[in-house]
Amino acid sequence: MSKVKTGVLLVLGLIWLAPIYLLLVNASKSIDGYDAKTVWKPGGFSLFTNFGDAWNKAALGETLVATTMYSVIAPVLAVLIGAAVGYAIVVLRLKHGFLWFVFIFGGTIFPLQMVLMPLFTGYADTGLYDTRVGMIIVYTAISVPFSAFVMRNFFTGIARSVFEAAIVDGGGLFRIFRSIYLPMAGSALAAIFILQATFIWNDLLLGLTLSQSDSVRPIMPALTGLQSTYGGAALPTVLAGGLLVSLPTVILFLAAQRFFSRGLALGQF
Repeated sequence: MSKVKTGVLLVLGLIWLAPIYLLLVNASKSIDGYDAKTVWKPGGFSLFTNFGDAWNKAALGETLVATTMYSVIAPVLAVLIGAAVGYAIVVLRLKHGFLWFVFIFGGTIFPLQMVLMPLFTGYADTGLYDTRVGMIIVYTAISVPFSAFVMRNFFTGIARSVFEAAIVDGGGLFRIFRSIYLPMAGSALAAIFILQATFIWNDLLLGLTLSQSDSVRPIMPALTGLQSTYGGAALPTVLAGGLLVSLPTVILFLAAQRFFSRGLALGQF
């Protein structure tokens, strides 16, 4: 029976690795050496040349700074706001706290496509369209509900006596939040940050809708320019570009894997 399980897991693993293999093999081929009939066969190594072509043709350098800014600032703000929401609802026992939580988390019920048109109109009317501030605002707003959901559940698992003891010792509400609850929730905060940073880095829809210039547009919409109908780049260049822009999120996850695993446990330190 164990051999059957091992065989099944091996087959599933190979199926999961097949797209990665195809990506690496074909992104490494030269433009002249690429053939749709031999996608499974390795041929040559022009990966770094294709990296350079993708970087220049998609103007990835100009969008990298903006995307990094969005992927750091917006998740940090969302994590802090979500932690404050969870603290107010669970620890401070905010009046009608559950209704406030439903109101905040209810924003995730509606598909993002439903609000694109009013969002675009509102951004155009307020001057936020095609600005970095506008992109940070929208990325923060869509990241807060999940952050609040996780932090509410996390703070529920902390004994009430911790807060009561801090009050007896003379701690203020903000100081208790800053000095006790935020450090205790470090792993959960890190897990939320990783998930939201990855989501923002890989976002395409909001970037296409709310930005236009290369200095504001996120990196994924810029990458789509390689596949334009007129003057599109060759497939090895497109694949190399996709591989290049995915590396930061992979590195982030591998570097913070320990915090991510602990954060998912919600309370196990």
